[in-house]
Amino acid sequence: MKNKIKVGIPRGLLYFKYNVLWTSFLEEMGCEIMISPESNKQILEKGAQHSIDESCLSAKIYIGHVDWLRDKVDYLFVPSIASYSKNTQTCSKFYAMPDIVRNTFRDIKVITYKLDIANGKNERDGFIKFGMSINNNLLKVINAYKKAKKKQLEYEKDQHINQDKLLEHTSKLKILIVSHPYNIHDKIIGYPIKEYLNKLDVEVIYADKVNKPKSIEASRNISTDLYWTYNQEIIGALDLYKSKVDGAIFLTTFPCGPDSLVNDLCIRKVKEIPCAYILIDELQGEAGIQTRLESFVDIVLTKKIKNCKKTD
Repeated sequence: MKNKIKVGIPRGLLYFKYNVLWTSFLEEMGCEIMISPESNKQILEKGAQHSIDESCLSAKIYIGHVDWLRDKVDYLFVPSIASYSKNTQTCSKFYAMPDIVRNTFRDIKVITYKLDIANGKNERDGFIKFGMSINNNLLKVINAYKKAKKKQLEYEKDQHINQDKLLEHTSKLKILIVSHPYNIHDKIIGYPIKEYLNKLDVEVIYADKVNKPKSIEASRNISTDLYWTYNQEIIGALDLYKSKVDGAIFLTTFPCGPDSLVNDLCIRKVKEIPCAYILIDELQGEAGIQTRLESFVDIVLTKKIKNCKKTD
């Protein structure tokens, strides 16, 4: 019996956005999947060693996950995603990552698909070409993509429906984390913040768990000139939820250029709720973050109590 192809998926960057799509497709194609563990200090250190200094913390962590996987799998899955429409684009790290990985680690084989609508490369065709490199049965590849895409869309729908229900029924203080999923859900970057807010009896709401088309449309209420798709999604969540939450925390990693510009824009324009800005780097200590979170929660709570008294 022929052994299954073992494919590694780094637990970083767009994994937190598309893991259902990717794992479902590879499973349908008959591959054995290995996902790297949750981020830890050793993975971060390895990623920093193999990255240039100017790389953002999120990308360094991703490279650390690549390093963890590289001698354990047959192929490493690293997609190239550049644009979702003719007038938008992603950060360069998302479409350059396959080349970055190949040139950083010469001893691994990378498999990928390309999504770049601005240059005529759509997701379906990208997956078909990618799938045919694994199995030359075209019908099997197309069916695998259809099934995986359906699961991804169902997952995304469940995410925003469940969060909307939570917003309606919780009586806790509600704070929105405005950040990319690869920051919010990473064990090193976002997990300590979520964990500490929970200890402060705060209901954490996530910018990535929204209806994506509605979020992109809502982002235009803040800026009509923004062309980074992923930033459109998360600031759109801020506009959609600003009347439903008590405060917002902008979480970004150093030195992310798009985030630094967009977060500053939002903080200047959104006046309805208190906002805080937390920048995470390799040397950031938890104690300082906890102090800032405590202070921010106190401010949000005080504002909420004052608003309640005004309406009484």
